[in-house]
Amino acid sequence: MSLIKEIDLPGIGRKFQVNARSGDKLVIVVHDDGRREIHHFDNDDPEESISMVTLDDTEARRVSGIIGGMAYMPKALESVDVAFDEMVFEWYKVESGAKAIGKNIGELHIRKKTGAMIIAIIKKDKRIVNPGPDQVIPEGATLVVIGDRKQVKSCKELILHGSL
Repeated sequence: MSLIKEIDLPGIGRKFQVNARSGDKLVIVVHDDGRREIHHFDNDDPEESISMVTLDDTEARRVSGIIGGMAYMPKALESVDVAFDEMVFEWYKVESGAKAIGKNIGELHIRKKTGAMIIAIIKKDKRIVNPGPDQVIPEGATLVVIGDRKQVKSCKELILHGSL
């Protein structure tokens, strides 16, 4: 099981230790000035760092988007979610047969009915960030939805079935 530990580093920032299912150990230090240090540790000696990368804030956010699937979603994954405390980002593919296909965000009343928001629509040839109420939900697109778990689940139900 993957385990993430958080430790405050007063005067420095915050340390995140990721013990991956593969046995790898990754430590990410987020400095108060925006820098990120990423350390990879040897499986045989979990105290021995074998590599380190330092990223500025912009680079770290770009890498985060790549890892999180904003730049490319692996084809084997139908949906992915990322949680930050109570807030969840979920990537959800609009399959054929979904009732929301061809309807726009406004007429579905997604935010009013579910509390969730669609913050991006990703299609093979383009990305629409912060789509407006007139944006139509296309078949096969991946929606990036934000809200708490209950809101995101309700949004998926509304997209799939057209009602809650």
